[in-house]
Amino acid sequence: MVTTKFHRARVLALASVLAVGAIALTACSSGSSGAAPTAGGDATGQLNILVSSAPGSDAGFQAVTKAFEKKYPKVTVNLSAVPNENYNQARSSRLTAGSVDIVVAAPRQVPSYVPASNEGDDARLADQGGYLDLTNESFMKSFNPTVLNAAKYKGKNYTVPTGLSYYTGMFYNKKIFTDNNLKVPTTWSDLLKTCAALKAKGVVPFGIAGKDSAGVMTLGVTEGLYPSADAMNTLAKDLYAGKTKLNTGKPLDLMKKVQTLYGYAEPNFAGVSYATMTADFVNGKFAMMPDGTWNTTTLQKSGAGKLDFGYVPLPSSDTAADNANLGGKVELSLAVPANAKNQKAAIQWLDFFTKNYKLFNDQAGFAPAVQGATSDPFYTSIQPYTKTFLPAWDTIWITNTKAGPAASVPFNWAGIAPMGNADAQGAADAAQHDWQAGLGK
Repeated sequence: MVTTKFHRARVLALASVLAVGAIALTACSSGSSGAAPTAGGDATGQLNILVSSAPGSDAGFQAVTKAFEKKYPKVTVNLSAVPNENYNQARSSRLTAGSVDIVVAAPRQVPSYVPASNEGDDARLADQGGYLDLTNESFMKSFNPTVLNAAKYKGKNYTVPTGLSYYTGMFYNKKIFTDNNLKVPTTWSDLLKTCAALKAKGVVPFGIAGKDSAGVMTLGVTEGLYPSADAMNTLAKDLYAGKTKLNTGKPLDLMKKVQTLYGYAEPNFAGVSYATMTADFVNGKFAMMPDGTWNTTTLQKSGAGKLDFGYVPLPSSDTAADNANLGGKVELSLAVPANAKNQKAAIQWLDFFTKNYKLFNDQAGFAPAVQGATSDPFYTSIQPYTKTFLPAWDTIWITNTKAGPAASVPFNWAGIAPMGNADAQGAADAAQHDWQAGLGK
């Protein structure tokens, strides 16, 4: 498991509502053909919105809703924020009853080389006309086109992205770097020299939360070694075809680099929680912290706002250009069920949300998904790495449900000591064994 917000988004993006999914599918597929009403006009009636809960996004949705009801007094918005662990069940029951007009959804297309059994219920819902097609809605033009392209399902946009999170980078303490006359590393060799210089001066280079988010660092290492969506898609395809193995070549090199960075982390990091790691970074106990941008607001508010930090890609390649981008994911994506009773108000709310995006994102604190949207200066500082939206490896990888536990995540970082009991080769061998078993070859 990783951080609360990161874990929430992963669950909502990838989990299937298996227990009641078939009922929800039947209910939604009995709705319209998927053609959405256009934005405009005067909406009326009850509008029911169901989202998963987090303090920032909850406050953002409430701010938009309050302003929406002021502009459209004939609409009463019932906004329900459900705890993450209960969201899928709540959503399924509401979809079945046809009692919700906007939900969180993320239909994901399964490539032809992946067994169809790995397809999620959101994809099945979209296939059966369970979500309205929002592709041609006027407000969709406000969003970053590379983000919309990444979120498409079989060529159509069924969801509205509320924001973005990047998590293949690392926070760094600017004061520690300045005090030690260090520059921010842009290549793997530079990173190793930086780590060695810090260690020589008694400064711990890295902090890692072994209890919650150790896997995030591995995603950062992956990004530099496979620096494009095409490269990651080819890797995934070749793994399923058996052309690439997890325990040789570049995949093994990746694991060795993870092991190297583990060696520069604070002692006993396997037992460190995410909250402790964050507090230790704020208190200057280490120089760098592989993490996601979702932690930015916490860092800004900690230490009375005195912490001076930056965020850059984790450089795992010796070619600087390969380390020039941050990978991430679309945060909570909103869809309109085909059996929604107030589709008109739902479309009107989404249009209003887009035009008043700042109301939401000032509270939610995401990297903006709307083009030209003003946001926290921190996100301006990372724009050189985010001009083109690049999905992180875990949003491309689809786990083979028939594979064993060592191959259940995108590279077996949990098998490397001190997270596990093996070195990089041993952890990679275990992953390849379990992956091969899942392929039946």
